[in-house]
Amino acid sequence: MRVLLAEDNALLREGLVLLLTSAGHEVVAVVGSGPEVLPALLEHRPDVAVLDVRMPPGFRDEGLRAALEARERIPGLPVLVLSQYVEESYAAELLGVGASGVGYLLKDRIGRVDEFLDALDRVAAGGTALDPEVVTELLTRRRDSPLDSLTPREREVLKLMAEGHDNTMIAKTLVVTERAVSKHIGNVFLKLGLPPSDSGHRRVLAVLAYLRNV
Repeated sequence: MRVLLAEDNALLREGLVLLLTSAGHEVVAVVGSGPEVLPALLEHRPDVAVLDVRMPPGFRDEGLRAALEARERIPGLPVLVLSQYVEESYAAELLGVGASGVGYLLKDRIGRVDEFLDALDRVAAGGTALDPEVVTELLTRRRDSPLDSLTPREREVLKLMAEGHDNTMIAKTLVVTERAVSKHIGNVFLKLGLPPSDSGHRRVLAVLAYLRNV
């Protein structure tokens, strides 16, 4: 897999390059500031981009802005955004422009190598990967929304869906059958008002249902 990396911290940058290459990926470009990101993406057209949210020169949201613009210029470009802290608005904005092939992880997750690489693979394949801490904070802060009607188990299932897990992994995590997971997901779709005609996209829409109000 061809990966473009945008990270200003030299130590973390080198560590990520080593991690990615050790896992068999090709790092096609490494950039260290916001203005460098888009030109590099347009030149290399990677299979996936790994971008820090805050980058020079302003250390605000340069990486996120570059990711959003890149997805406009290169439709469907898989992007995995890294952040030092939980920033719900950033996650919502990234997913709000199309939740196919996007991920938002806290940098601490990189230390859990298998989880990080699994999230990278899911994003590159067109899936989603939200950091569990981000999902937990979003779910606990929702008020006066359709989420209030979900049972504790349905909220657990939605949380795992938001993290990007498929039915098999959800069943394994919750120690239930896949049939039970399918039933819970069906209830989530029903309570969130997602019609059957949207069956191909309802998992994404379910995740966005609570992100819209961040």
